[in-house]
Amino acid sequence: MIPGSYFYLNRDLSWLSFNGRVLQEAADPAVPLYNRFLFLSIFSSNLDEFYRVRVPAITAFSGWESKKISLSSEYPNDLIEEVLMRVNAQQEEYGRILREELIPALHTAGIHLYYEEKAAITLREKLTSYFLSEVLSFLQPLYLSPASRGTIFLENNALYFVVSLENAQPSQQGSYALVNIPSGQLPRFYTCSGENGEWQILFLDDIIRDCLPLLFRGAVIKDAWSVKLTRDAELNLEDEFEGDLALKIERQLEKRDWGPATRLLTAPGMPEELKDFLASLLEIPRRALISGGPYHNLKDFASLPLPDKTRLSDKVWPPVEYPYFGNGQAIFTYIRGREHLLHFPYHCYGSILRFFNEAATDPLVKEICITLYRVAPESRIVNALISAARNRKTVTVFVELKARFDEANNLKWSKKMKAAGIRIISSLPYLKVHAKVALVKREEEGQTIYYSCLGTGNFNENTARFYTDHMLLSADPEKGKELDRLFRFLVSGKQPAGAEEIPFRKLLVSQFNLVSVFENLIQYEIEEARAGREALIFIKLNNLQERRMIDRLYEAAAAGVKIKLLVRGICCLAPGLEGQSENITVVRIVDRYLEHARIFFFHHGGEKKIFMGSADWMKRNLRSRIEVCFPLEDPGLKEQAEQILQLQWADRQKARLFTSGYENLAFPPEESGMAAQEAIYHWVSRITEK
Repeated sequence: MIPGSYFYLNRDLSWLSFNGRVLQEAADPAVPLYNRFLFLSIFSSNLDEFYRVRVPAITAFSGWESKKISLSSEYPNDLIEEVLMRVNAQQEEYGRILREELIPALHTAGIHLYYEEKAAITLREKLTSYFLSEVLSFLQPLYLSPASRGTIFLENNALYFVVSLENAQPSQQGSYALVNIPSGQLPRFYTCSGENGEWQILFLDDIIRDCLPLLFRGAVIKDAWSVKLTRDAELNLEDEFEGDLALKIERQLEKRDWGPATRLLTAPGMPEELKDFLASLLEIPRRALISGGPYHNLKDFASLPLPDKTRLSDKVWPPVEYPYFGNGQAIFTYIRGREHLLHFPYHCYGSILRFFNEAATDPLVKEICITLYRVAPESRIVNALISAARNRKTVTVFVELKARFDEANNLKWSKKMKAAGIRIISSLPYLKVHAKVALVKREEEGQTIYYSCLGTGNFNENTARFYTDHMLLSADPEKGKELDRLFRFLVSGKQPAGAEEIPFRKLLVSQFNLVSVFENLIQYEIEEARAGREALIFIKLNNLQERRMIDRLYEAAAAGVKIKLLVRGICCLAPGLEGQSENITVVRIVDRYLEHARIFFFHHGGEKKIFMGSADWMKRNLRSRIEVCFPLEDPGLKEQAEQILQLQWADRQKARLFTSGYENLAFPPEESGMAAQEAIYHWVSRITEK
């Protein structure tokens, strides 16, 4: 086929398919009960972000055309309708799983979660007391009328009741009131023990609903419907290259929760005339009103207060201590001897914390450079960097202030680091820095030794507990010098000097050589296949959307290259289509850990070229970000990466075949096999035994 005539999947529908895969885990009876609620929480949180980030784009671009750019293939006119249809189907499945499977399973475990039911009479006095003493002071009821149009503001993703009242006073007949549900200030769930010893869990929503007569004394409560408004989360930073970016972002963050509405989620059964009234009152399109379940913000299921989470949760896998940094010597001594590849969360993250802690206090360390994209709220790595600066080391930190939903936290840490004397580089014009790299310069025997830390995931000890990622610790002088060139580029914004025409030979850096190297590696496999030799491409990504790279994969498949893809989220490549992608298989894995690593394997005539790094194959990653991928050259480390890929490809419990119809198909029962994450945990335990 001619490039450009290929068939591609829609990025938003493929993402919804991923969220549907999350829902499959919630429906799986083999998953422990508490974890099934966690998957419901993840599904809800994902969907909220989708409505904050993607729905505004779909709405804005659907049917839009320009002489220079045509987005009609990515944003067809009927896309929003297709999205809403799929979301509604998923939400119905969500409700079914909760009502028909999980709540009965809780009963079996001796736990009563009240869901659309009145609290037991024996609890009424206790709940009324809790309402009057703890809840009432947080409520701010507001009467609604047509005159309120344009004056009512609902906070983003906050919970409210719209209450229908009949008042004893004629002027208040048939009026509505808005009541906030203060789930951000109070626990979403109230717990107590019933008379029979059964654990009782009630939504804060239901306690407020049952006590509304105590709030509206003298009025008749006809009904109450829960609502939630979601607002556009994008920051308007077109002019980010001018002025103080940190100040611009700070000002924009203040406006983010005032952004235009993308969805008003309503409770089932809300009268149509009330929906019309709310749409007019809030000045939002009528189609932005989406009927949901009786409760919103069910991401709060992540904090469901079960009495015995250990019994109802996944078996704990204690992180494996990395044993090769023992005997009390400086960690740099071990790294200089050979490269080390750590696998998180299977390995304990303490080795990375130690790397930065020792760098902060080692008198031989003169300089530290690092990129930070998503920083932990109480980051020990940042604290080590602050200590290093106070120990009179030169510390340069590139903080990506445009990391969506982490802007405020990154701003906070930027100010603290700057106050400690750290050189802070905030951003580059129109470029996000998504690379996960750090460099330590150490003076040893009269020469500068470069110690590189190259990863697939953020320098964040919190997410390292449940994101699967890899980190290479290396004293390879070439990698170190190239990393030094990259940091000099980030500081100056000028082409790296000191490397003639090719600044990067080992590292793959977007905006420089990353795309061309990957394209050349794909072309090599194409030529191998055409010559009748073995040709294989095996890639693991979070997201695959960039059409130029997809075209290269389609071309390789047509040439006979076997292509294996592990893609967790967005996948715009359509696998298994006759004449286009028969040789391409896409597998999606969702399990207890979030698959986050990027690994690139090319058979390359048996030489096996393997890279890891930060770059997904999205247009934004390859065209408008700074990403870094790094080669694995040590035979033992290459073998480790290949083993991880093979274990994941052999998964038959948590893996699903992703199809061109956006399906997540389980493997046939006769293909029974292990779950890759459990297998990798045990494998990591074995290979790190002393």
